[in-house]
Amino acid sequence: MTARPAVHLAIAVDDLVAAREFYGSVLGLAEGRSSDHWVDWDLHGHQLVTHVVGGPVRPAGDSEVDSHQVPVPHFGLLVSVDEFHALAGRLRAAGTAFLIEPYLRFPGQPGEQWTMFFRDPAGNALEFKAFRDETQVFAK
Repeated sequence: MTARPAVHLAIAVDDLVAAREFYGSVLGLAEGRSSDHWVDWDLHGHQLVTHVVGGPVRPAGDSEVDSHQVPVPHFGLLVSVDEFHALAGRLRAAGTAFLIEPYLRFPGQPGEQWTMFFRDPAGNALEFKAFRDETQVFAK
């Protein structure tokens, strides 16, 4: 049996304690291997590694989408609608400031999706999405 392809993503953080609190407690990701300067996270079957680097994380810029300023670069995950709303609730309870509040895009159209943007404590931008119909991820 062939393993499901998975993504490996490495990002810069400036504080592993803050990263552990955010990625482990707020986002609810399981922690894998770690050292004193990096931590592996299970991002729904994908490997996310937070590496401590000197200095702040600097965003490159943003791009206008649906009258919102979308941070670039960013990364995230597609989750179920229920997981999306549960995560939005956990983020609000943790006092996370949204760059783009959770909202519904393309209502009643192909590709209907919930989306939200926020930053981790180091300044990395994240987007989480939930499609009403997961077969519509690439619908035009």
